[in-house]
Amino acid sequence: MFDRRRLQLLPLSGRVHDMSSDSIMPLTPCGSGRLIEAARDIISARQKSSPVILMMGAHVIRSGVQRYLIDMMENGYISCIAVNGACVIHDYELALIGATTESVSLYIMDGRFGLWKETGQINDIINRSYEEDKTTGLGEAIGRAICEGGFPHKDISLLAAAYRLKIPVTVHVGIGYDIIHEHPNCDGAATGALSYNDFLRFVSVVEGLQGGVLMSFGSAVMAPEVFLKALSMARNAASRDNLSIDTFTTVVCDLHDIADIAVEPPKDCAAYYYRPLKTLLQRTVAGGGKSCYIKASHKEAIPALWSALRELKNELRSADI
Repeated sequence: MFDRRRLQLLPLSGRVHDMSSDSIMPLTPCGSGRLIEAARDIISARQKSSPVILMMGAHVIRSGVQRYLIDMMENGYISCIAVNGACVIHDYELALIGATTESVSLYIMDGRFGLWKETGQINDIINRSYEEDKTTGLGEAIGRAICEGGFPHKDISLLAAAYRLKIPVTVHVGIGYDIIHEHPNCDGAATGALSYNDFLRFVSVVEGLQGGVLMSFGSAVMAPEVFLKALSMARNAASRDNLSIDTFTTVVCDLHDIADIAVEPPKDCAAYYYRPLKTLLQRTVAGGGKSCYIKASHKEAIPALWSALRELKNELRSADI
């Protein structure tokens, strides 16, 4: 096996970053457009105490929409966030130094890519949490460390906000996917155990999805694959009690061109292999749910969703007067 003691780690202060805290967008109302129906379903779900789950890829964090998501969490619109390992890394680096995102093309040329000392501290948190409590989730461990630690930019950390608000963040790690897996202090057993705890927590949330909303922003593989298995487990258990999990809404936001979400493409078409279409928009809602697809960048879609929720909340307040 590769001997990780041969690796040379470098300080983050010597890295060129493609994103800084200056890129974090302020809360600014905008046109809600096509996301108004999704917002209606979210409000309806929360009124029924059904969960609203947000699954997302790391580009959501890199788009600078943290303040919108944190505000939605604070207003009770998001019940659970499911992320991949890269989301944790970007969130941690932003909270620590107010910058993140290295140039792959630049640093892969001489083997510096991913090998930054401070980012490897995430492994230390994971390892320590695993030693202290085998039931801890990875998202909870990092969120607690940021929330309770001396991180200068913790106000823009999704994981810290979720920990503060007691909202579960489940982290679904693929070994070898993330730069911290390069580091000598990465313990695969600890990482796997904490991530699997998160998966089981995610399944627990999915058990209550009847009448709820499942959203996926920019996750082509993790979101559909994790949700598929979690839903199967939840439905299997529910069937023993003669319960159903078949009426919920799925929302997918991405940049793919999809002609018709109601028609499954043939196997000789590239669209057939786009998992969010088959899994999230079609197969998992076939029992009575509904779905919608939004083609937009995260910089457009997240503020639009926030604005739609804000508009509907104001309408409900006016109606009560």
